[in-house]
Amino acid sequence: MGRSTTRGAAHRWKVLAVGVAANASFAAALGGIPATGVLIRSHYRIGTGELGVVLGMLGLGIVLGELPWGLLTDRWGDRRVLLTGLSTTALALVAMAFWGAPAGAHTPSATVLAAGLLALGLFGASVNGSSGRAVMAWFAAHERGLAMSIRQTAVPAGGGLGALVLPALAEHAGFAAVYGALAAMCMVSTVLTIVWLHEPVHEQDAARAPLVAHEAGARAQRAVSPLRSVTVWRMVTGIGVLCIPQVAVLSFASIFLHDVGHAGTAAVSATLAAVQGGAAFMRVYGGRWTDRHGGRRIWLRGCAGLTVALFVVLAALTAFAWPAHRASATFVTLLAVVIVPGGIAASAWHGVAFTELALLAGNGRVGTALAMGNTGAFVAFFVAPSAIPLLLSWFGWPAVWAAAALCAALAWPAFAAPRERSDAGRTGGSRQRARARAAV
Repeated sequence: MGRSTTRGAAHRWKVLAVGVAANASFAAALGGIPATGVLIRSHYRIGTGELGVVLGMLGLGIVLGELPWGLLTDRWGDRRVLLTGLSTTALALVAMAFWGAPAGAHTPSATVLAAGLLALGLFGASVNGSSGRAVMAWFAAHERGLAMSIRQTAVPAGGGLGALVLPALAEHAGFAAVYGALAAMCMVSTVLTIVWLHEPVHEQDAARAPLVAHEAGARAQRAVSPLRSVTVWRMVTGIGVLCIPQVAVLSFASIFLHDVGHAGTAAVSATLAAVQGGAAFMRVYGGRWTDRHGGRRIWLRGCAGLTVALFVVLAALTAFAWPAHRASATFVTLLAVVIVPGGIAASAWHGVAFTELALLAGNGRVGTALAMGNTGAFVAFFVAPSAIPLLLSWFGWPAVWAAAALCAALAWPAFAAPRERSDAGRTGGSRQRARARAAV
């Protein structure tokens, strides 16, 4: 078992609920704020290029914050880091509501907005590693894929809620209401953390089981930091590059549908909500399926391959559609029919990938390993919004979607099973890792 016996087996679901609430709170900002991109351009009076840089600041903040928060989680523990991170995130959002939102004749500059989103990313980065470490500690080996996938599902679910609600909220009540609503979500998650998130009393207790079943393999893995493991870095690289097509959809699908298909706010919100809702379902399904049947890397490579195919189709549609067809409802529907499954495929793998990453790292290193994975993921959240406007201005939308397909293709070899010799001298040999994963 991977849970404390003092609080009972059922308490692990409360811990999972805390992880879901914390991730959903931050994901609502991460997915919802880019969905208001058209309104940000008009309310803040900035261009598409400035919009890309501003949205990239949110990802940059997470990139800079993930690893320090992860190292701190392994040192301080889940509860303390999560409480600190959620409360500071809420304070950052309150400050943005007061000083970073357009009001009357006052329009904050792009610099002010970028600084606010950078701070939001820095503080919000705390929720990922800390909540993941808590879930891995409380759930048994045969449940962790499902539990981590449910926790990761909070990202598209929260992002879908943000994409559905925040554009309408910004349009009718302004951005102060947007930031205030997000702050309220973080405060609710803080309360749940205070009430429910408790680490097992003793790390050496039998309930604090190793993250891999085979003791020899676990001891060998704990002997080296994930920062020095080639196998871990390969997985982190795959996570990072496969996030780029996901970010392309979440950050610029609203602009794409508006500018190319002339879609309205309702159609854009519905499309992005469908992407997030479908991704949430597939993450849970993938976690449960791999718990029962194994083959986590097969699932990861399948998601990468399907993403390549669908984004190539999207690039071809955009390149070869006649201008007269682009203004039609049929063309918008066709774009949505490709964007929705493409976005789902590019988002359905997170729980499985992070479970595999945590098991590769071993007990006591989960916070660091998950922080590495999230750093790779959010490098994409910084690079993609900054690079897409350049590709768009030079080559147009077909190049944007073709580049996203190329990034997904690069994830295919990164998710391959490690060779027998990979990291053998550093982590105790791949045979021990293979036996440990098989036991899980």
